[in-house]
Amino acid sequence: MQVSKDILFHALHADGLLMLPNCADAGSARIAAAAGSKALATSSAAVAWSHGFADGSTLPRELLMASVKAILRVSSLPLTVDAEDGYSADPAQVAGLIGELIDAGVVGINIEDGTGAPALLAEKIRAIRAVADARGVNLFINARTDVYLHDQTTERVRETIRRAAMYQEAGASGLFVPCITTEDDIAAVAKATPLPLNVMACDGVPAPARLVQLGARRRSAGSALSAAMFGCVDTLARPVLASGTVAVAPYAPMDYSALNRLMTQ
Repeated sequence: MQVSKDILFHALHADGLLMLPNCADAGSARIAAAAGSKALATSSAAVAWSHGFADGSTLPRELLMASVKAILRVSSLPLTVDAEDGYSADPAQVAGLIGELIDAGVVGINIEDGTGAPALLAEKIRAIRAVADARGVNLFINARTDVYLHDQTTERVRETIRRAAMYQEAGASGLFVPCITTEDDIAAVAKATPLPLNVMACDGVPAPARLVQLGARRRSAGSALSAAMFGCVDTLARPVLASGTVAVAPYAPMDYSALNRLMTQ
């Protein structure tokens, strides 16, 4: 019997470390899948930049849905979508958007508290869980808390754990803590919550094998791959304008024929 994608995606967090090279569109999703990724995850920044919008809930809803549908067209892997803050402060509107994503075939989301009240994110999670349950989908709700992005005090671990409990009670499936890097903090948070802990690849984050020992269950690239790609384009575009030549790329370019074959699979 074929396992449904929502069940499969939950199972990927049960043991070891789920590594996710976040994608922006159908092309980068094909590359992530060909590289061996077990699931696909969008980065809100990467998707926004691919459409010429800034990150931060500015992307028009129809473009988000277009990107998601394009990714689902080219891959059968479980897909989780970074929904930022749900593009609304109204839990009902947020749940409506997530319902559209579920209907399209998405089995996981990120939803963040940002600088808002944790209680508001908890309300959004409850509304999302109700919508998912009504559709018979065990949506993986990855509750992102931005404590480490905005708080530089010694209370960050305690506050993160407090929010984790609140989000778990509301129906979250996982906890995403961007910019948590020290071994002690990662171990403390992982031990304090049953929610699978998601960390983001950044300077100072322990190696994958060590993250598993500390209790983390997911490591995502965030916007790093997209930023690197745009950096490469920027580096190459300047000499083209100056001299009409394409300089040596800072990254090895993919072979034209190989890339074209990949896009036709």
